[in-house]
Amino acid sequence: MIANTRNFCIIAHIDHGKSTLADRLLLKCGAITEREFREQLLDDMDLERERGITIKLSAVSVNYTRPSDGQLYHLNLIDTPGHVDFNYEVSRSLAACEGALLLVDATQGVEAQTVANALLALNAGLDIIPVLNKVDLASAQINETAEEIEQVLAIGQEECLMASGKTGLGVDEILEAVIDRIRPPAGEAEKPLRALIFDCKYDDYKGVITYIRVVDGKLKKGDKIRMHHTEALFEVAEVGRFTPRAALVDELQAGDVGYMTATIKDIHQVKVGDTIESGHVPRGQTEALPGYREPQPMVFCGLYPANNQDFESLKRALEKLALNDSALVYQAENSVALGFGFRCGFLGLLHMQIVQERLEREFNLELVQTAPNVTYEILTTSGETIKVTNPTHVPEDPSQIASFREPMARVEFIVPSEFIGPLMKLCEDRRARFIKQEYIGAKRCMLHYDIPLAEIVFDFYDKLKSSTRGYGTMDYHVSGFEEGKLVKLDILVHGTPVDALSAICHAESAEARGRRVLTKLRKQIPRHLFQIALQAAIGARIVARENISALAKNVTSKCYGGDITRKRKLLEKQKEGKKRMRSRNIGSVEVPQEAFLSVLDTRDDD
Repeated sequence: MIANTRNFCIIAHIDHGKSTLADRLLLKCGAITEREFREQLLDDMDLERERGITIKLSAVSVNYTRPSDGQLYHLNLIDTPGHVDFNYEVSRSLAACEGALLLVDATQGVEAQTVANALLALNAGLDIIPVLNKVDLASAQINETAEEIEQVLAIGQEECLMASGKTGLGVDEILEAVIDRIRPPAGEAEKPLRALIFDCKYDDYKGVITYIRVVDGKLKKGDKIRMHHTEALFEVAEVGRFTPRAALVDELQAGDVGYMTATIKDIHQVKVGDTIESGHVPRGQTEALPGYREPQPMVFCGLYPANNQDFESLKRALEKLALNDSALVYQAENSVALGFGFRCGFLGLLHMQIVQERLEREFNLELVQTAPNVTYEILTTSGETIKVTNPTHVPEDPSQIASFREPMARVEFIVPSEFIGPLMKLCEDRRARFIKQEYIGAKRCMLHYDIPLAEIVFDFYDKLKSSTRGYGTMDYHVSGFEEGKLVKLDILVHGTPVDALSAICHAESAEARGRRVLTKLRKQIPRHLFQIALQAAIGARIVARENISALAKNVTSKCYGGDITRKRKLLEKQKEGKKRMRSRNIGSVEVPQEAFLSVLDTRDDD
């Protein structure tokens, strides 16, 4: 019955207790037993458990009998990630719900992602229930946190619920509030089928499994369906819900959240955000659901198989992973140094690390990763605008470039007042532009900056935590492109440019960056029979150089005493041999994978 259905998600800043509270809700509704209950029950990926964070959204359906009136309610819950790199997962979850539980850690207060997620929910028109979590801790500041919610988010203090995911405190009140304060779905079961695909994954046995929210109509096994945008026709093989384990059901009705498998042979025929419609309704008569705004990857890097024979395996792995992670984009490319691979786009550096680890673990691949870079824009003298995701695409002739533009991010920081000075110093070092400052309560402050995206996506978050002793938080979104004094930095090994090590950086820091890269390469590249020159160049100008000396053989080791002219003759012969090797450029330089990885390591750059 659609009037007794509630669809809601849990949103919060990272580490504010979303997954723990979701586990408690499942336990209270009887979806799991005390024996099955464990921390991060819905985080079923090994990476999620190891890192202690949620990477993928998790949908689960439970039945709850209300004690006050004995009515049975059907609750569809979606647990979402909290990290800024996975914000796209949150926006997809919101489109499948009518309400949201906004969790705030009572010991930490309102954080940057709390504000960002609350704004996403408000813009989506969701009913928001604020929940103060971890109120059982001695360090909880309940009144101060409630005041921050009212001051920053304009949500009344009296609407806040008190809870503890660890002890189960307040779970009954939350379930009551979900029923009373979140509206039921507005769909109609009598209308033709319309369902939104909000996630997908690939199963070796069942093929493509699509996570769907049925908006109108009904869906059952054997139905003929059509994908609205690809216009591909399929027959439904099974429908079900996650309880949290996959459970088959006879049908999914309007307002339900569940999953579906069909006779899908080509994974490219399914797209997250597409509308599933009835195959019996003539094409064009069903109005498509709004779907999702396409994610805009801003960090790019090259992924190459360590063994060139694994190229096809990497291609199939990326196809399957992109089905489950719609924010991942990839395109085949060829590198002189590394062979055939893919240029992949990510939402941030953590997203990039997670994708690489999933490829290596889930598909048993060994990968080489190039230095990451953000997307730039080049305005040519002919008036054409070029998007640059790979430094090798920068025009070789500088006279063709009218202006070089870099992406700018609007960043919101929330820090305790005593750390404002160190934060401003950090932002100043990263070419930031101050916008405004406002206080949240008596002890915390929100600062707004415009910072080049290239300055924050790599190690900025770690530096922020260090300078604020772990109390500072940040959220950012790309606001546009601005002209900057940018150059392409090439790394030459033995006189040959290595495209995998090329980078785009600010002119003022190019020389220092080149020296850091060469220093790391000199430690990683083994010595050869000839001297190797490592150079950093901007155009035709060499800005830094390091040498790797040749392997030295003691040719005079067999001369024990005797005439000195014998030793000189052997040394001159060795000298002439090395001179011939240099003049003929004999031998190629082997650059190990560790050399590429060392360029990514920024821990000792300062």
